[in-house]
Amino acid sequence: MLYQAYELQRNWMNSVSSLASMSAEMLGRTAVPFGFSNFAPITANALDVLAHATASYDKPKFGIKEVPVDGKLYPVTEATVLRRPFGNLKRFRVAGIGKDRPRILIVAPMSGHYATLLRGTVARMLEYAEVFITDWADAKVVPVEEGSFDLDDYIDYLIEFLEHITTKNEGRRPHMMAVCQPSVPAYAATALLNLHKSPATPLTLTMMGGPIDTRESPTSVNNHAMKRPIEWFRQSVIATVPFKYPGAGRRVYPGFMQLSAFMSMNLQSHMMSHYEMFKHLTAGDQDSAQATKDFYDEYRSVCDMTEEFYLQTVEEVFQKHSIPNGTFEHRGEVVDLSKITDTALLAIEGERDDISGLGQTKAALKLATGLSEDKKRYYMAEGAGHYGIFNGSRWRNKIAPVVEEFIAEHAQER
Repeated sequence: MLYQAYELQRNWMNSVSSLASMSAEMLGRTAVPFGFSNFAPITANALDVLAHATASYDKPKFGIKEVPVDGKLYPVTEATVLRRPFGNLKRFRVAGIGKDRPRILIVAPMSGHYATLLRGTVARMLEYAEVFITDWADAKVVPVEEGSFDLDDYIDYLIEFLEHITTKNEGRRPHMMAVCQPSVPAYAATALLNLHKSPATPLTLTMMGGPIDTRESPTSVNNHAMKRPIEWFRQSVIATVPFKYPGAGRRVYPGFMQLSAFMSMNLQSHMMSHYEMFKHLTAGDQDSAQATKDFYDEYRSVCDMTEEFYLQTVEEVFQKHSIPNGTFEHRGEVVDLSKITDTALLAIEGERDDISGLGQTKAALKLATGLSEDKKRYYMAEGAGHYGIFNGSRWRNKIAPVVEEFIAEHAQER
């Protein structure tokens, strides 16, 4: 009933949004009554904010048309190069640039948002490399006939994607970057590829704000996962996809619940953002207001996760701490992190990250006991919160250059 109740509320809120939007447009016309009055613009702006706050959003597009390289703008081509039920592999290529650029797989989070949340990450890395990204599917549109999807499947997808990139690149090894939650499966996949001496073993793995060891500087997210048994999550946050979607009958952790949880963590900040949007509109600062709208258009576009993936992640990563305890398994095989000997590791953390605390990602460097120290690097981004690690000015001007330098340093097979 949870999902059905949400759908009813969403339909009602969409009606509110449409009515508010139409009213705002009408009040903005001087030809209608009250159009010349003093309160009309203020009321119209308030309704505009209300319309935006109550709207629902579909999957956004990446929309990266061009990027600057060496001071010149080049067009960008986007293509889906591998299709799988629970996620596709997308490729972004800068037209007119040589084919010898590094290939990097960006692993997007499967945590309620679409891969387009990393649009800024992709655009910035395109200035340096050919970029691939995991474009995860919304679980509610995947028919139940396609089976289940858990952490084991996630790791299998990453390995398959890396193998595809390597094969299409004449055997040259790629690089991998994991943003937030996928640091764990990307780390595990890297260990497995090293163990089996795979030609697709990444030359470098960059982990950004990832929950490798959530016992370090635990955040409210970590504490929430720890204080309740796994059965509580199964009974309280898992819902069944309604019949209107292709994935009807699938058990999922709905994206709208994930969004509600994150919004409630910083409710005052989100309210102030919308108030600032109202003030920008009133002052005629359309650019600033649009920037806030663009952020929330992306932030509020959410998708569902499969029950098995979500619950396994909560249990293995946040409750059992399987990775740092050395008990994490992939299809019955213990993932031995000491086998990472041929992939350089970069751990990046944000000083003000309230989702993955300081030290949680850095722990990956200590756990890779078989890797020489010259292949390990740590970078703490001063003043950066969780989203500032991979988006915004700090990412573009401070963090991305560190990633590029690290990749260049370890670009050759040894």
